[in-house]
Amino acid sequence: MKNFIVLAIVGLAAQLVDGSLGMAYGVTSSTLLLAVGVAPAAASAAVHFSEIGTTLVSGISHHKLGNVDWRTVSILAVPGAIGAFAGATFLASLDAAVAKPWVAGILLVLGLYVMWRFLVLRGRRPKIKSSPSPAFLAPLGLFAGAMDSLGGGGWGPVGTTTLLSSGRLEPRKVVGSIDTSEFLVAIGGSLGFLFALGSAGIDWEIAAALLVGGVIAAPFAAWLVRHLPATILGVAAGGVIVLTNTNTILEALGAPGNQRGVIAAVVAVAWVAALAFAIRDHRRNRDDVLSEEALAGVH
Repeated sequence: MKNFIVLAIVGLAAQLVDGSLGMAYGVTSSTLLLAVGVAPAAASAAVHFSEIGTTLVSGISHHKLGNVDWRTVSILAVPGAIGAFAGATFLASLDAAVAKPWVAGILLVLGLYVMWRFLVLRGRRPKIKSSPSPAFLAPLGLFAGAMDSLGGGGWGPVGTTTLLSSGRLEPRKVVGSIDTSEFLVAIGGSLGFLFALGSAGIDWEIAAALLVGGVIAAPFAAWLVRHLPATILGVAAGGVIVLTNTNTILEALGAPGNQRGVIAAVVAVAWVAALAFAIRDHRRNRDDVLSEEALAGVH
């Protein structure tokens, strides 16, 4: 029961981040599952089965709040599901000992990517140019779906950051559309793992615990997307992912404990510095906006 509660809290925290940023539920959950010794395919499978429920609730919540662009969802979701199915069957064919450092490496890169994207965007709202085209969305969905199954997460880090930086959809609709389309991606990945591993190869207790926590958090996360500073939350979540997976990779490579400790300390210092920069930058941008509004009120 204790393990179930801990995993439910992991699912709750991961969904709060995911529903606010449009990413990181799978990456965060998979990172923590790998860190406690769950095999890569089993971790990704449990995450994807739990996401069927969390993404359904999240999608409904985003739709009610007007955060979903259904045209984007209709083009993105099916290629995403196909990519997720292919990635799941490939990951399940790999030996767990071989797969673990590679999956941790993918998660590490995704964590760095999340941090970099949010530091580069620096809270700015990109100017909307035009609606994303099918030629842009379909390959994006296929690649992001494959990465989602291979890394236990990747749909959001790849899809959300790419759409945000393209400036083709307003930020809240990027988050809502990515979260909503992930429902089909979760089904595609789950079917792939079920096909490759069988029901006996999936830890249903982990999936259920993550599902309970994620479903509780989903409605709150859909509301938070309008209120939380995405830059700070993105850098904070990315740092946890980078720090944890760095340790997983070093363990797999046989690095001694003292060496892992030194490297972890260096990574932690860099993360804190990036977070401090993000907080300072957010405050500066907020003050600039308030100053502009005050000047506009005077005139």
